[in-house]
Amino acid sequence: MRAAGAIASALLLVVACGNDVESRGQPNAPGVADVATNLDVPWGIAFLPDGSALIAERDSGAVKHLSAGVVSDAGSVAGVAARGEGGLLGLATARSTVFAYFTTDGDNRVARMTFDGQALTGQTPILTGIPAASVHDGGRIAFGPDGKLYVATGESGNPALAQDKSSLGGKILRINPDGSTPSDNPDPASPVWSFGHRNVQGLAWDSAGRLWATEYGSNRWDELNLIEPGGNYGWPMAEGRADTAGLIDPVTQWTTDEASPSGLAYYGGSLWVAALRGQRLIQVPVGGDGSLGGSVPLFVGQYGRLRTVVSAPDGSLWFTTSNRDGRGSPRDGDDRILQFRP
Repeated sequence: MRAAGAIASALLLVVACGNDVESRGQPNAPGVADVATNLDVPWGIAFLPDGSALIAERDSGAVKHLSAGVVSDAGSVAGVAARGEGGLLGLATARSTVFAYFTTDGDNRVARMTFDGQALTGQTPILTGIPAASVHDGGRIAFGPDGKLYVATGESGNPALAQDKSSLGGKILRINPDGSTPSDNPDPASPVWSFGHRNVQGLAWDSAGRLWATEYGSNRWDELNLIEPGGNYGWPMAEGRADTAGLIDPVTQWTTDEASPSGLAYYGGSLWVAALRGQRLIQVPVGGDGSLGGSVPLFVGQYGRLRTVVSAPDGSLWFTTSNRDGRGSPRDGDDRILQFRP
């Protein structure tokens, strides 16, 4: 605990010095500082017990280790085949065990590794056969309060897969850390936790243990959904609120040009959404009963495309730019991880 505190303190000192870093000649917004710069499409961020972080770079397949403000190489994930929206995507950790979601030549999959403080070793696949394509690869993974690993997938551009319970595409999956299926899943023989999703890239639990997920719409509505076990979230029959029996409507929706929501975090009584096309961080207050307040857009256009947002051990929010992903306009220092203290 003391070691983690020392590292966090050192990190805060380095980050505080980053307030003078500018993007395209413009200073950072008040309360925002650079944590790391010059990254290559940072996608997943996962924290280790000592407070340091591992960062996945989508296109290179590399994993970086960020400790006390210093970024070093931790190795790479074998078999990554980056194309379009695919590549090395989400990361999750359980002590020194690291889980990665990534695209190969034939599928999307989850693998387990060990980080020894210097490098990743012992890569073993634990979940394979998730449909892969150049679009709609999902990719976020996170451990829930129940100790299970949740895996967000996309339908790989084939909408029918979202309703096909025999497919792992267009789903939120729930597995044990060894890749087996928990006996209390809706179907004890299947990792499928919810279905009818187009492309989920954000997972977060609020203080009451409720699971929320962000989902890309097609042409009209992006979604923030409250996830229920076995729930059908409507794609491709519905996009946004449809008020159709048997389908679960989003709790909040945005037009696709103001959101394109990727990462999701819970912090300080609110959900925080990193928006790509919308180029903003969105705050959504959460009531004790699960009701949501109005969306509050922050930093609109200031940092470009935003991919990932996480609640950090140092008591702040971290969010990443995604301006080098082929769809953005890189700025000085991109891609970056930024720290925000609301």
